[in-house]
Amino acid sequence: MATGDVELRDVTKRYGDVVAVDAVSLQIRDGEFFALLGPSGCGKTTTLRLVAGFEQPTRGEVRISGEVVNLVPPYKRNVNTVFQSYALFPHMNVQANIAFGLKMKGVESAEIERRVAEMLDMVKLHGYGKRRPSQLSGGEQQRVALARALVNHPAILLLDEPLAALDLKLRKQMQVELKELQREVGITFIYVTHDQGEALALSERMAVMHKGKILQVGTPTEIYERPNCRFVADFIGTTNFFVGAVTAAKPQAVGVQMPGGWLVHAKPNGLSAPTGQVTVAVRPEKICIAAQPSSALANAVQGVVEQALYLGTSTQYTVKLPGAATAVVYQQNVLNGTARAFVAGDKVFLSWQPESVLLFPSEAHPPVAETSRG
Repeated sequence: MATGDVELRDVTKRYGDVVAVDAVSLQIRDGEFFALLGPSGCGKTTTLRLVAGFEQPTRGEVRISGEVVNLVPPYKRNVNTVFQSYALFPHMNVQANIAFGLKMKGVESAEIERRVAEMLDMVKLHGYGKRRPSQLSGGEQQRVALARALVNHPAILLLDEPLAALDLKLRKQMQVELKELQREVGITFIYVTHDQGEALALSERMAVMHKGKILQVGTPTEIYERPNCRFVADFIGTTNFFVGAVTAAKPQAVGVQMPGGWLVHAKPNGLSAPTGQVTVAVRPEKICIAAQPSSALANAVQGVVEQALYLGTSTQYTVKLPGAATAVVYQQNVLNGTARAFVAGDKVFLSWQPESVLLFPSEAHPPVAETSRG
C-alpha cells in the first residue's frame, strides 16, 4: 500500500518571468496534518498544485511515497483534492456525487454502495444521499466534497482553502470535524490556508510561505512562540514591534534602549551577538497591564490608554508609550469582573518577562495586513 509521505526537493515553478515557487524543499510525513500558510501570492496554492500534478515544476523533484512524480498525471497519483468551490455536480444527488470516482474506476455496484454509505456516516450525512447539492447548506456541501475525495481511499488529501466560503461559526465547527475526520481516516492531509488561526488549530506542523519561499517550518507552538523572522512574527497573530539600540549583551541577557528612554530586558533567543539597532517583539497577551508596575516582572514602562475595546472574552487596550511607541495589550475578562478595567486617558504600567521578548535584526519591513488572503 502506498504511503502518504511527500517530499519537494529544490522545487521551482516559473510562469515566464514570475517565480511562483522559489527553490522549495519540504518533507511531509505519512499521516500528518500539514498546513501551508501565507498571504495572497506567496506560492502556497501553486505548491499544492505541484503535489496534485496540475502543475509540473520548472526545476526540482516532487516525490510521493519515495517516487519522483514530476511527469505522472494527476489521475495516476494516489492523491485527491478538495477545492474551495466544492465542485459538486449540481445535476447529481449526494450519493451519485460521492460515487462518481468509483464508477469511473469500474468498481462493482455493491462495493460502491457500501463505500458511499460508509462515507455518508463518516461525514455525518446519513440519510442525505438522495438530496441535490442545491438542497444542502455550505457546510453540508463541504462534507459531500470531502466524502467524494475520501471514498477513493487516497494516500494524500489536498485541501485548498476548503472552509473559506463558510461563515465564522460554521467554519469553527468544520475545523473540529475536519481534524476528527483526519484522525479517523489516518491519511496525509495537506491544507492550504491564509487564515493563521485555522492553521494553528488544525495542523500538526505548518510551513509559512512568503514570495515563493518557505520561511519557517514547525509545530504551531514553535511557529507562534518562536518565529524565526519578523515576517513570521507579524503574519502569525498580533505582535508589538519596537526598535531600539542594544546597550548590553550577555549570553543570557540583552538590554535594549528605546527612543523614549525606557529599557527592555530580553533573552538573546538565537540572535547571535546582538549589537546596534534591533527590533523587539512582544505578543499582546504576554503583557500585564496594571495601575502599578509588577515587581514580579523584569520589564516595566508607563503609558497612557488611548483606546479600550471590549471583545467579550478579553479587552484590547491600545497604550501610548514614551517615544511615540504604541502597544496593544490583551487582558482576559475574568470571572466576576475582578480584573481592573481601564478607560482612555488612564495612566497604566505595562510589564512582561524577558522570556516573552523576541529579538530580530532591524530591517525595513512593512507590517503584514491581517486581512491578507492566500
